[in-house]
This record gives sequence, structure tokens and C-alpha cells, in this order.
Amino acid sequence: MSLSLLELNNISVSFEGFLALNKLNLTLQQGELRAVIGPNGAGKTTFLDVITGKVIPNSGEVIFKGNSILGIREHRIARLGIGRKFQSPRVFEKLTVYENLALSVSKPKRPWSTLFGKLNKIQRDQINHLMNIVNLQSRSNISAGLLSHGQKQWLEIAMLVGQDPDLLLVDEPVAGLTDEESDLTADLLKSLSGNHTILVIDHDMEFIRRLESPVTVLHQGHVLCEGSMSDIQIDPQVIEVYLGQQEEGSK
Repeated sequence: MSLSLLELNNISVSFEGFLALNKLNLTLQQGELRAVIGPNGAGKTTFLDVITGKVIPNSGEVIFKGNSILGIREHRIARLGIGRKFQSPRVFEKLTVYENLALSVSKPKRPWSTLFGKLNKIQRDQINHLMNIVNLQSRSNISAGLLSHGQKQWLEIAMLVGQDPDLLLVDEPVAGLTDEESDLTADLLKSLSGNHTILVIDHDMEFIRRLESPVTVLHQGHVLCEGSMSDIQIDPQVIEVYLGQQEEGSK
């Protein structure tokens, strides 16, 4: 029987009278890959902010690995095993791919000693493994700033994995990517699930479909429905509030 890694129970968040989250409930199992979709204003970013401690909810509870993490500071939540990738790649552009990953796997985080000191064999092997899974071996000694947008996205995902979090929160990883890069990103995230629990937020329906994962639909700060992509795309409520809006916008 799988164990719940994360539980959000009746989470509500209000900003100056605007209800961003409204009694939101969500559970993630260990090793699960979950996609979250929803129209603009559905509460997706606030939802991630609550998990990472950036926003403290007005009511509700956040349980991670069996313990409440409400009120814990962001950096401490990260140390507990929650890693977050933001929409825009956040890599050290003047450092090489290898150096970026070296900073990621170093413990404790001491940038100068990491860059100018010696890595042990375990760390070197880990860096090589990370470069392999994101197909950046040939870019090892290239400055991250010279990578394509898609390669920067993959490097940041690799850096996140290098920190060995239990839960990876991945926000719009295929924004600005080509179709081929989006497919490769979906395959990458699928390969990482199992060893990690991964929650992905994105608007690209083809990308979400390729993840082949359960999908949670947010609307007006609460869960509208959950199920497979094939199930939710024929749900009348989803068509009305999300997929239908996309179709109208494309006309």
C-alpha cells in the first residue's frame, strides 16, 4: 500500500478579499507523477506557494511526510525535501553545465569550496548521471548562458534532482519549448517518477497528455475534478471552464 507524501486539507487563502484558494484538498502518493491544470486565476501558483511556505494559508493544513509544515520557513521546507522549479529557468549562466550541477550536488552548500575544491567520486558520478538523464553530456564545459531555452529547462530540472528532494514541484516546464523539446521533457519527468514524487503544472494539453499521469483540474481555488486526461477532456465542467475557453481563444 502506497503512503501519502503530501496532503493539503481544506486550504483557503485570501488576498485582500479575493479568495485565491477555497477549501482545496489534494493528496500525493510517494513516487506519483501528477499533472495540475486550470485556467488563469485558478490558484495554481498560490497552491505551490502554500506548499513551499511562501504563503501561509488563512485556514487548512499542509502535511508532508506525516508532519505539518505550516509556518515553517521556505529554506527549511526545502531542506525537508521539497524542491521547486519556477517557470523561467534559474541557472548560473556564467558557470558551465558541470559547475551548475556541482553546486547542486554539493553538501553543505558552499559555492567557492565546491567550485575551486575537489569533488569526491560519488559527487562526480552523480553529476555524470544527471548530465546523462538530461542529455547534456556534450555540453558539460559550455557556459549555461549559451544553452538553448529547452536545455536550460533540462539543466534546472537536473539541478533540482541533484538536491535529491522527495517532492519536485515543476511549474510550466515546456513554456517556450518546441514540440520535440516538450516531448523530451515529458519523457524526462516520467523517467524521474517513482524515485521522486513529481507535481507538474502546465497549460500545454499535448504535453500533459504525454505525461500519462493522473490530472487534477483547479478552478476558482478548488479541485474541480480529477482523473486521466481522457476522462477530464470529456468532462462537461472542464470543457466549460478550461478546455472550452482555449477553443474559443483559438478562433
